[in-house]
Amino acid sequence: MPFLNSPVVYHRWLRLLAALGLVGMVLGACASGGSGNRDMVTAADDSDARKRARIHLELAVAYFSEGKTTIALDALKQSLSSDAGLFEAHNLRGLIYMRLNEPALAEEGFKKALALQPNAASVQHNYGWMLCQQGRMAEASVQFGAALANPSYDARAKTMMAQGVCQAKAGEAAAARSSLLGAYQIEPGNPVVVYTLASQLSKQGDSRGALTYIARINDSQWANAETLWLGIKLARANSDGLRMAQWSSALRTRFAGSRELGLLERGAFDE
Repeated sequence: MPFLNSPVVYHRWLRLLAALGLVGMVLGACASGGSGNRDMVTAADDSDARKRARIHLELAVAYFSEGKTTIALDALKQSLSSDAGLFEAHNLRGLIYMRLNEPALAEEGFKKALALQPNAASVQHNYGWMLCQQGRMAEASVQFGAALANPSYDARAKTMMAQGVCQAKAGEAAAARSSLLGAYQIEPGNPVVVYTLASQLSKQGDSRGALTYIARINDSQWANAETLWLGIKLARANSDGLRMAQWSSALRTRFAGSRELGLLERGAFDE
């Protein structure tokens, strides 16, 4: 799974994760079904209408990734008008309406995508995340499980992380820990996975385990204000004065205007 290629993007991802919003994690999914049972589509397979639909879909994806949601929706409508048979278009429709806080329309999009491509693991992931946001945890678990059961699905860590966040939200601490550890085992170098695991372990009272994981980010290029602040609190809880001093210094030096530095200066460790 391609994850983050700059600290700026990583910083944005952490903000999304803090709000339990994994929309940033599913942008790439609308271009790939992960179904494992489709032949490769070539230009010879497409009618003129489908070619037009694909062009408009590509534009819609680009606009969506830039945060231009209503423009993306306009482009998507043109794609669906040209050819409503692309499951990727209905998947993107679901993502757009998730962002617009229209869950009924989002669900309609995901259901249509799965009607066209029942084994599309990326759609199952997206639909599961939407269901989780609606508090429909049992249904979300079914969708995540279906995605993970697909042997050709190549974004398993992403789905296991989403599943873990949802399980934690539902109060299923042991299951959440298992899912997040599974995601880490698949992608130990993914800083978002590591941060999410550390954060959840901290919430579950395992401050020592959480400190071990957050240190892997804070001692790397991926450290930012959020990760440093979490690390500082965990180092304090574990009486690790050296790390607390190192990360406090890094927070002061690198993120002087951050909210986290303000919390540190006030000693607001429990906020």
